[in-house]
Amino acid sequence: MNKVEKGITSFGTVLTFLKVGTCSETLCNVLNRAFGHSLELEEHATMHLAGGIMQHGYQCGLIWGATLAAGAQAYQLYGSGPKAETSAVIASQRLVKYFHTRYKDINCLELTDTEWQKPGQIFKYFIKGGTIRCFHMAAQYASEAFGEINRAFNGNQIKVPSSSVSCTAVLARKMGVSDLRRVMTAGWAGGIGLCGGACGALGAAIWLAGIQGSEAGSGKIDFKNPRAQDMIDRFLKCSDYEFECSQIVGRKFESMDDHAAYVGEGGCSEIIELLAAEVKSQRA
Repeated sequence: MNKVEKGITSFGTVLTFLKVGTCSETLCNVLNRAFGHSLELEEHATMHLAGGIMQHGYQCGLIWGATLAAGAQAYQLYGSGPKAETSAVIASQRLVKYFHTRYKDINCLELTDTEWQKPGQIFKYFIKGGTIRCFHMAAQYASEAFGEINRAFNGNQIKVPSSSVSCTAVLARKMGVSDLRRVMTAGWAGGIGLCGGACGALGAAIWLAGIQGSEAGSGKIDFKNPRAQDMIDRFLKCSDYEFECSQIVGRKFESMDDHAAYVGEGGCSEIIELLAAEVKSQRA
C-alpha cells in the first residue's frame, strides 16, 4: 500500500460523508484527494446525483462520484481526447463491476429500499438504519475504488477509437466546457461504463448545470432545485419517458468502439442537443 492509498481510511471517508452530506460528493472528494486533486466546485455539484439522479433511485451516488474522480485522474494522466475518454470508460466499467459484485445491485432504490420521491421516505430511511448502511458502503467502497482506478490506468495498451468515445463528452463539447470537465464525465457513457443504466448525458447535464449555477452565484445545489427538475421533465419527453440508456437505445453497447460508432452516426443527437440547450438556457 503506497502513501497515497493510506490516505483513504474508513474513518476519514465517514468524516467526509458527515461533512459534505451526500454519498456522491463523498466518493468524489475522497478519491480526488487520494490522487492529489482538489476540485471542490466539481465535487459539490455531484449532490444532484445522490439518490440516483435527483433522488430518482437510479445508479448509487457512490458510483457517480467514483467514476467522476476516475475521469479527473484520466485527464491528469492523458490530457484530453479519445485516449483519456476511453481510459475513463474502462475505469468506470471496473468500478461498476466491482460495486455490483460487492453489493448485488447498482441502483439506489434497490440498495436502500427507499423511494425518495414519495412523502415520508426519508423518515423510513432513517428508521431502518439507512444512514449507517450508506456510511458503511462508502467506507468500504472508497479504498476499493481507488485500487480499481489504479488498475485501470496501469499502463496496459488500450484500443482507442479515432473519434469521441462518450456521448457525455460530445455534450460537454457542445457546451464549450473545459477539457477537464469533459473528460471527467466521459466514463458515464452508455449509462456509466456502458452498463445501460440511467442516461449518462442527463447526469452530465445536471452536473454541469450545477457547476454553472455555482460559478454564476445564481444556482443552489440541492435535491429540490426546480430548474434541474425541469431539465429532467424535458429529457423524459424527449426519451419517451425512459431514464435508462439501454431502454432509450434499445440495447446495451458491446464495446467502446460500438458506442463511439453509435455516437458518431448521430445516435441520441436529439437528446444531446436538448440537454445542451437546457444547460445553456440556465446560463442566461
